[in-house]
Amino acid sequence: MKKFKLGTPIETEAVVVDFPVESGVPSVGEIKTKDGFEFRLKLNDGDIVYGLGESNRGINKRGYKYVSFCADDPNHVEDKVSLYGAHNFILIDGSKHVGLFFDYPGKIEFDIGYTKQDELVISCENADMYIYEIEGESSKAIVKEFRKAIGRSYIPPKFAFGYGQSRWGYITPDDFKEVEDGYRKNHIPLDMIYMDIDYMESYKDFTINKDCFPDFKSFVEERKANHVHLVPIIDAGVKIEDGYDVYEEGVKGGFFCKKEDGTLFTGEVWPGYTHFPDFLDPKAREWFGGKYKVLTDAGIDGFWNDMNEPAVFFTPEGVERLKETFEKYFAGEAHIFDVQGATWGISNNIEDYRSFYHNVNGRMVRHDKIHNLYGYNMTRAAGEALGKIREGKRTLLFSRSSYIGMHRYGGIWTGDNKSWWSHILLNLKQMAGLNMCGFLYSGADLGGFGENTTRDLVLRHLALGVFTPLMRNHAAHNTRHQECYQFEHVEDFRNVVSVRYRLLPYLYSEFMKAALNDEMYFKPLAFEFPLDERARHVEDQLFLGNEIMIAPVYEQNAIGRYVYLPERMKFIKFMPDGSI
Repeated sequence: MKKFKLGTPIETEAVVVDFPVESGVPSVGEIKTKDGFEFRLKLNDGDIVYGLGESNRGINKRGYKYVSFCADDPNHVEDKVSLYGAHNFILIDGSKHVGLFFDYPGKIEFDIGYTKQDELVISCENADMYIYEIEGESSKAIVKEFRKAIGRSYIPPKFAFGYGQSRWGYITPDDFKEVEDGYRKNHIPLDMIYMDIDYMESYKDFTINKDCFPDFKSFVEERKANHVHLVPIIDAGVKIEDGYDVYEEGVKGGFFCKKEDGTLFTGEVWPGYTHFPDFLDPKAREWFGGKYKVLTDAGIDGFWNDMNEPAVFFTPEGVERLKETFEKYFAGEAHIFDVQGATWGISNNIEDYRSFYHNVNGRMVRHDKIHNLYGYNMTRAAGEALGKIREGKRTLLFSRSSYIGMHRYGGIWTGDNKSWWSHILLNLKQMAGLNMCGFLYSGADLGGFGENTTRDLVLRHLALGVFTPLMRNHAAHNTRHQECYQFEHVEDFRNVVSVRYRLLPYLYSEFMKAALNDEMYFKPLAFEFPLDERARHVEDQLFLGNEIMIAPVYEQNAIGRYVYLPERMKFIKFMPDGSI
């Protein structure tokens, strides 16, 4: 593995091994640094391009463009170029094998045979980055070398491999008890119930709605006595409210992001107007991470971090920009399309991202230059603090936004998907890329988060979720309830979830081997059968560990599917009575 330095890079701490900086440039491709950065590489006809972690479309990324710029966008249709994560590692598998990691925390575009089918072009605004080049005899060898360089993947507690139920809309203790009772009465295993934003007081981090939970600690202990762990959400924004200790401490300590004039940056999220902790500042990380103790003292041993791209619904400045556009429209100086664009673009606006700064080793750096590090460092704050707060114990922790390096502190879920059949397939395709980038503890919202699901879809998505380390059913408010016991013939759901528990010793073992040996839990077929041309192009099957190949059903009303067998294999069917 070789390290090259261009300009003055931001130190992301994605790579933990101290490689010497090589002279010159990587042995592959051509680099231009005038007026920004551009890397060009000719692709051969048979080359496959892997990587980019949590990204859209196929396992083979060739034929489209992708933009690493963490995006709060729940509509994961085929033309979306940015999702919640930014994972700038690619692997070219062809006549030669080479891996490339572009350690650049701002917006960077990967044109992988999109503009020209035989050309890879990577470009960004500034030529300030580290480039790591890895050569090896196989794709597996390159991934292993990369994984060694970026550090050991996060390992959650064993209960985190159980089944979890979530829904935005569980509010009262009775809501949670109803879920627990629904699973128990139907003899469906359940280890976790997730708490979305409604458990808080006015959506304020590290608070509890006392009207609903007058004795939260006892409620947590009661659930644990029934072998259910409660897992609350933590959002990135801190509500602006006098008397709210987290807000007042953040202001007093100088822990929030500031604008160029030194005033605090303000944006609207769930609690209303909020300030955003400067997670790039170690002191702010230590302060915010210490706040998790409020909940661990109540017995909580798992968290999910959200809204940390960061998501910004709008800013006061954004409202003014929108107002100006409307005024121009009514004055006949703007088109209706300008109004539509301004309205749609008020959330997570690039102008807002360019308006605030981070303290990076004493230097103020504009947010958009390091945007992709925000969610990573929020989860780092939590992971480092929880290691001290719960010393000697593992804590469940995963995040929505991420960058390579965050994999050492927590896992990820793939964000706000939809109850679409295509998202079962997308879930499958993302797993191998995430593993390449170190994210082993990962999964999707089973059954789909947005839209109304169907019985068939939930059941089929659960069948894939049996194998993903994070197995969580999650849905949005105002959608159809999709807890397993809500559907007819509940025995089918009982059987699928029970298979997860029957396989747990194997799945846990394979996860631990992958984490401890810097290997992949999920692998494309081509990683095991590199000379099998057909296996190289299979996009809807994966190897799990060294013994299992999975091929989920992802089409409506399907009674089965075709499977490619690269070698003689045994088909195992798990029967409801416990037999195989």
